[in-house]
Amino acid sequence: MVSREQKRAVLHEKLQLLRSVTNSHALNKTSIIVDASKYIKELKQKVERLNQDIAIAETSSQQPQLPVQVTVETLEKGFLINVFSDKSCPGLLVSILEAFEDLGLNVLEARVSCTDSFRLQAFGGENEEEGDMIDSQVIKQAVVQAVQNWSESNNDG
Repeated sequence: MVSREQKRAVLHEKLQLLRSVTNSHALNKTSIIVDASKYIKELKQKVERLNQDIAIAETSSQQPQLPVQVTVETLEKGFLINVFSDKSCPGLLVSILEAFEDLGLNVLEARVSCTDSFRLQAFGGENEEEGDMIDSQVIKQAVVQAVQNWSESNNDG
């Protein structure tokens, strides 16, 4: 039969192991157990965050990534819109210009290059007849949607 002293020694050894695993600086067993409980909660939260990150990474990798970068800057009188792709995108310019037209955005000046890559830099102003102010995020979303529509129509054919 195991003596009471041996049981205490085994319990003390296990508490010290628990203390070292959880990086606890506590001295009494209640505090060591409380620290271990907090440590387990932290680990659970980390696992939850990692699972969320994995889920996000999996869903974003399943969606086809657009090969096009879009930026829109608000200027004093209008917007500067940049669209870039490292490959040629036949027909993309038409899709983007149609999106501008749908928004009532007038292209005042533009530079386009479509040889090995696609690059569009356009300065646009709002159609003054419309009267409503257009937000730069609305323009960006419209251009991104035009790119997605173009991408889907090119992948179908």
